[in-house]
Amino acid sequence: MGSREVLGQAARLASSGLLLQVLFRVITFVLNAFVLRFLSKEIVGIVNVRLTLLYSTTIFLAREAFRRACLSGGPQRDWSQTFNLLWLTVPLGVFWSLFLGWVWLRLLEVPDPNVVSHYGTGVVVFGLSAVVELLGEPFWVLAQAQMFVKLKVIAESLSVILKSVLTAFLVLWLPHWGLYIFSLAQLLYTTVPVLCYVIYFTKLLGSAESSKQQTLPVSRMTDLLPSVTRNRAFVNWNEAKLTWSFFKQSFLKQILTEGERYVMTFLNVLNFGDQGVYDIVNNLGSLVARLIFQPIEESFYIFFAKVLERGKDATLQKQEDVAVAAAVLESLLKLALLTGLTITIFGFAYSQLALDIYGGAMLSSGSGPILLRSYCLYVLLLAINGVTECFTFAAMSKEEVDRYNFTMLALSSSFLGLSYLLTRWCGSVGFILANCFNMGVRITQSLWFIRRYYGRSRHRPLAGLYLSPALLGAFALSGGITGVSEVFLCCDQGWPARLAHIAVGAFCLGLTLGTAFLTETKLINFVRTQLGVSRLADKTS
Repeated sequence: MGSREVLGQAARLASSGLLLQVLFRVITFVLNAFVLRFLSKEIVGIVNVRLTLLYSTTIFLAREAFRRACLSGGPQRDWSQTFNLLWLTVPLGVFWSLFLGWVWLRLLEVPDPNVVSHYGTGVVVFGLSAVVELLGEPFWVLAQAQMFVKLKVIAESLSVILKSVLTAFLVLWLPHWGLYIFSLAQLLYTTVPVLCYVIYFTKLLGSAESSKQQTLPVSRMTDLLPSVTRNRAFVNWNEAKLTWSFFKQSFLKQILTEGERYVMTFLNVLNFGDQGVYDIVNNLGSLVARLIFQPIEESFYIFFAKVLERGKDATLQKQEDVAVAAAVLESLLKLALLTGLTITIFGFAYSQLALDIYGGAMLSSGSGPILLRSYCLYVLLLAINGVTECFTFAAMSKEEVDRYNFTMLALSSSFLGLSYLLTRWCGSVGFILANCFNMGVRITQSLWFIRRYYGRSRHRPLAGLYLSPALLGAFALSGGITGVSEVFLCCDQGWPARLAHIAVGAFCLGLTLGTAFLTETKLINFVRTQLGVSRLADKTS
């Protein structure tokens, strides 16, 4: 498969992933906006930070390494040994849920029961929900190994939507239940996927079609359960050793992913109300990254990994592939920069309005607007970092990746320390500032690698980070006009003034996009080409 075909496949994956993410989030986004109007900041902080951290930490410690190791096995492996290894996640989950539950109840600050009721029940049920989810791990790994993508999408979508519906119903009709509401919703959220996988495989293995095709490594449901035989080991020791290796590698990922919540939970730098507001703004701000940047990053990482030879100098590779990769990287950098700048410029003037529409006065007053404005700047760095690291990780040699991981370890340690210091100094905004610093260092490293990678060739993909003076002027003019509009029209002047503020933003956005369309012709041609390739692939598949 040539580089052009791989590029078309990557574009198709990005577009399909983007549509799937949008469809997946719309219903839950609307329901969450509805629920927020009936909750206090404190209960949001307890649920979204404290209890969710208990659940995610238990799941990580008991499952993450097992999942990665068992998905790395070859097709000729003994699946009974793999299932035996996966079932070990259940007793591990029980142990970690009991231990962490004791920490959450005895060592951490307990909220005032008059403000947040039934905290103990919440800790118990969130720990139990993690164990319930682990019961479906053998089924999940088998489904992934057999590429049952639709099953995974349906199970995850159904669980999230049902959780949101149940939460909205109980908050509306039984608001005095407190954490009982979110505990029941969390238990439903982890039970539904397990039931989906069990029901699916029960029907599949019981059908005549499945026995004729013989594509699965199991023939009946009991084959998925733990089994002990005398003529072989209980588990594959190579997979067991790989599990331990993955656990050590994944620990860094967990610190980087949940670092803010660990700092908030164990160091008490924010009260529960501020934790709730920060988490909502963080989820709202990262929505663009999850919907747009993540599918693009994942899909084009596949493209770069297939087109380029890892660890090999650009001048020693097939020049057509190197040229295509450079052109794609330049266009992706330009797209990321334009998208990030648009969000940053317009986000500053519309953060308060967006929070008021989404969550009412609880979010639009206090620290909410400045948090979201800061996050808009962070989104710009996220966009650029996603593209640069996507290329860097695909082109680096194994030794370079190992060195980079060591640097990431140092960054994670500095991030936790910097988060604590900045939060003590300037409140919850300190977390975002620490993230910006962390992302800036990562971008600098990736840019240095890209510059060195293409240093001896004629290609200059980093030109994608330069914008025309006309487009920069359009961004500056739009930022000034929308900033003045916010002062006079938003957000306590009533809905006519708000609509006028939105109309001003729409005009400025149209002006900016029109300028980009006229000045960034190379990027426009790239987007048109990839959309055309994606549609053609959809028609012929």
